[in-house]
Amino acid sequence: MKIKFLMTGLLGLISATTFAQKGELANAQSNLDKFEAFRTAQPALALPSLNSAKTAIDKAAANEKTATLPQTYALKSAIYAQYALLDTVAATSTPLFNTSAEALKKAKELDTKGEFKKITDNANAVLGNIQLNKGVNEYKAGKFTDAYKSFDFYRNTAPEDTTGIYYTGLAALNAKDYKSAATNYSKLVTTKYSNTERIYGDLTSIYLLNKDTASALKTVTEGLAKFPNNSDMRRNEIAMSLQLGKSKELLERTEAAITANPKNKELYYSAGLVYMINGDNETEKASKTKDVAAKNALLAEKAQNFTKAAEKFKKAIEIDPNYFEANMSMGYVVISPAIEIYNAAAKLPASKQKEYDAQMTKAKAQFEVAKPYLLKAVELNPKSADALNNLLTYYKGKQDAVNIAKLNKQIADLK
Repeated sequence: MKIKFLMTGLLGLISATTFAQKGELANAQSNLDKFEAFRTAQPALALPSLNSAKTAIDKAAANEKTATLPQTYALKSAIYAQYALLDTVAATSTPLFNTSAEALKKAKELDTKGEFKKITDNANAVLGNIQLNKGVNEYKAGKFTDAYKSFDFYRNTAPEDTTGIYYTGLAALNAKDYKSAATNYSKLVTTKYSNTERIYGDLTSIYLLNKDTASALKTVTEGLAKFPNNSDMRRNEIAMSLQLGKSKELLERTEAAITANPKNKELYYSAGLVYMINGDNETEKASKTKDVAAKNALLAEKAQNFTKAAEKFKKAIEIDPNYFEANMSMGYVVISPAIEIYNAAAKLPASKQKEYDAQMTKAKAQFEVAKPYLLKAVELNPKSADALNNLLTYYKGKQDAVNIAKLNKQIADLK
């Protein structure tokens, strides 16, 4: 009987001790709940509760019976995270942050059933916000690599937050970490981010900075499928397609897009621009070719491309008569053959006066075809050096000294 009495007393003592130990966890949780309830409406009442929560969790963490419980680690992470958030001094806030982060890691490892997931999720969010604020300050200070790390921490705590993804990508871009920047911007275009159209343009530029033209072209093509009226992306697509020797594929895509959307002026302009650039490239090749037959073949191809370009530009102008780029480009492709005829006639010997006169008449007639487009382009954008120079070429062809002087002054004034 005596032994039984002693056993009963010992069990009672163990139960009381265990209860006391777990009471500290309950105390920590209760005071953490009070802190979270009061911190906005009654901050003066909140801090004492947080202090009590810390005292309780420190006791639980120091006791071997409760030190390794997932609940202990979860509460310690949540409580220390709040302290780190309140502390604005890096020297003292950082140790608190690290303690919380270490406890959070242990809590997630041990809490296999997810019993304390709500606590760890809250701690995770607080730590993320601390790093977000830290990243903003680092970014403002020009510490882009540090800002990237802070934003990336936040992004991992809130992986679907588009602001976090954008900030992380932007910091990486400024840190010249183009691979990480591309990763984040690529993720961003798959979300419902409010400015996805601009992000496609930025992502294209990031790939180009990283000398990855193929990925840049793929990105801009995807962007145009979603935003077909974006003229900057359209021009980038043209430039990269031509650089990669993919003008044929580009024209096929553009013609298909025109069929699907025949009232889109940008599509007609884009197709015209490809034909025009191809024509210019053939002109350059011809200038370097000594074989007469090969040179003539290139010039014939150039003429065909310019004719097709003019057809497309004309369609764009029919849709929008005030489309500056289309008017300027139309003037250019129409006046180019006039210049060639004019220059060829000027090289004829004096003995071929009749041929000279015929060629000059032909050139002047072609100059007149270009005139309305050249004038319209200048009217629409009188500050455009390209438009003014194209019109100046017309007046030189017409040998109009008054207007040549006038245009020269306008161009000089721009500089």
